[in-house]
Amino acid sequence: YSDAGLWSTVSLDYALNKRWAIVFAEEFRMRENYSRVNLFYTNLGIEYTQGKHFKTSLVYRNIQRQNLENTFMIRHRLMWDATLRTKWKKLSFSYRHRLQVEYRAIHSIPTGKIPEWYSRSKFELGYQYSKKINPYAAVELRYQIFDPRNMVSDHTWHRVRYQVGFDYRLNKFSKVGLYYLVQRVFNVSNYEHLYITGVEYSASLADMKFFNKK
Repeated sequence: YSDAGLWSTVSLDYALNKRWAIVFAEEFRMRENYSRVNLFYTNLGIEYTQGKHFKTSLVYRNIQRQNLENTFMIRHRLMWDATLRTKWKKLSFSYRHRLQVEYRAIHSIPTGKIPEWYSRSKFELGYQYSKKINPYAAVELRYQIFDPRNMVSDHTWHRVRYQVGFDYRLNKFSKVGLYYLVQRVFNVSNYEHLYITGVEYSASLADMKFFNKK
């Protein structure tokens, strides 16, 4: 079936030095044509940057997803990201690989203590329209390594996301973003196509005056 929803995200980072930073994010998602709460999640992790072209991070995500009984099921996810980025004049290109492992309903279902594993590849092309506005387009593919609840899709590509949007820089330490995302699935027993409107806010706390020791 098809569904439309809203994803709202706040992302914060605090630079410990030129290479290491603490990262935090909070996201709220709506589903069923913007009428029903889908989930909340909280990210907390550490990020390492090497020069202008490479960064990697290790992030824990706590997910609280609402089910049909209007109760929330907790999921635990660990994500390791590695991102390569290059720039040519006003164009930028990045590739992010994510390896994720997730536990869901650990105490509620027999397979709750068996983790699911996914590999995700995201390609993004950006353009610096001005000092404040940066439009972009991206595509992400997900490969299922193992899922004890959906083994028919093991060792297959089974989801793709297409995304277009733009970021608007508010000042030197913060920006807002707006995007539209289409998600298609295949090689699975239950099909679900999503059409998502996304709103984002991100800030670097170390650049704010009240966090700056100077």
